[in-house]
Amino acid sequence: MGKLLRGSSKNARFFIVDTKDIVQEALDIHKCSPTAIKAFGRLLTGSVMMGATLKGDDLLTIRTNTDGLLNQMLVTNDAKGNVKGYLSNPEVDLELKDGEIPKVGDLVGRGTLTVIKDMGLKEPYVGVSQMVNGEIGEDIAYYYYTSEQTPSVVVLGVSLGPDMRVKNAGGYMIQLLPDASDNFITKLEAKIKAMRPMTELLAGGMSLKRIAKLIYEDMDSENDLALIEDYNIYEEKKISYECNCNKDKFYKGLITIRREELEEIFTEKPELEVECHFCRKKYSFTKDELLG
Repeated sequence: MGKLLRGSSKNARFFIVDTKDIVQEALDIHKCSPTAIKAFGRLLTGSVMMGATLKGDDLLTIRTNTDGLLNQMLVTNDAKGNVKGYLSNPEVDLELKDGEIPKVGDLVGRGTLTVIKDMGLKEPYVGVSQMVNGEIGEDIAYYYYTSEQTPSVVVLGVSLGPDMRVKNAGGYMIQLLPDASDNFITKLEAKIKAMRPMTELLAGGMSLKRIAKLIYEDMDSENDLALIEDYNIYEEKKISYECNCNKDKFYKGLITIRREELEEIFTEKPELEVECHFCRKKYSFTKDELLG
């Protein structure tokens, strides 16, 4: 289980998440390389925050399509805080050069970020933007600025331990509200530049509430308790990597295949096995189940 905190102040709204368990679950399922899980973990983390305002049966899907070795990632989440996803080339990675850790952006590459919001209307909302640098955080911020005209700061991070398990993962997103004051923006920009990476804050034992306070602390004030402005926390909830696949869903998809094609498949093998992209669970179907 991960955690999400949502709140706002007069000039901005914010989302802060701890996604260590979610990213570890994704790593266990998809067997990602070290750099691939950092990229995929960031997208999972960003998606949870982007979907934090979903309601009812709303769904959010984010897809990257890039020219890097990673090629494509897809993540979807719902209003309950459940997120899942898959990537086309989870095991690829870049070679170490002079002992330097490969950059996420170099593995992801350049391309497009597509955001689909299904809110139960006749047609879903679809927004597309260019990937700025493949580092995911700035790419999401660029999407918000160009597609939804919402200036945003998106900070994401995933760190691994020596055993290649997820040590820390999380992020925060701050979005300016209409007519945000220049004074607030100036102070916020200075604070964000001064803050340590999200993974270091989590490694230091900071809670999500403490990180929220850190974001709003006024560095220019001689009073340690002073804030840039007062803020309120509206929601704290658990989030998780959760797949809702089942055999019946696959059955409904398979029976749409032409009967002749299914008969041809069963001439070669006694059972048809399918695998869920999101959780890698496998389901088997016999000829009698699909053809009667």
